[in-house]
Amino acid sequence: MTVPTGRRERKKAATRQKIADTALRLFLARGYDEVGIRDVAAEADVAVTTLFSHFASKEALVFERDDDFAQRLTQAVTGRAPHEPLIPALRHEIQALVRHCTSDSAAPIWRMIDASPALRAYEESMRLRHAQSLATVLAAEADLPQTATACRTLARFVIDAYALAREAADPQAAVDEIFQMIEAAWEVTCPTPRP
Repeated sequence: MTVPTGRRERKKAATRQKIADTALRLFLARGYDEVGIRDVAAEADVAVTTLFSHFASKEALVFERDDDFAQRLTQAVTGRAPHEPLIPALRHEIQALVRHCTSDSAAPIWRMIDASPALRAYEESMRLRHAQSLATVLAAEADLPQTATACRTLARFVIDAYALAREAADPQAAVDEIFQMIEAAWEVTCPTPRP
């Protein structure tokens, strides 16, 4: 997450974090469906309008780090050193994200998400948005020999790798297995030019 620089931005970020932390605490204690937006706002000591100025929906409260996910994948692509291969950079970032979301502290959150049709649907729409964003970044990279279809396909596979690995018995082994397939397909579709 980008660190806000000005006092006003820091205050807004602190309020946003307070709302998100409060919501998550209430959802885990009482159950996602048992807690309303008004409950979260009252517990966080903010107006409902303030809550909605920071979060577009109740589901967004659970996925408050949604933007960080997209930024990390964008940085994995655009932050590569010259001639650094693309797929290993993406694999490294997905491995880190999977490690974070499969930690013991994240398990109750994912159980809550898996138990809620609304949260599962929101997560799926997030994955589609992330895939589109990643495809756009891939298409803009001048050093990648790709078509728009190849970029969109790779982006979907990378985002789906995260979801599939998160659900696997051995998440890190799943990331490795999935990325071996992704890399093989990418090399056939967009071979790396030889010097």
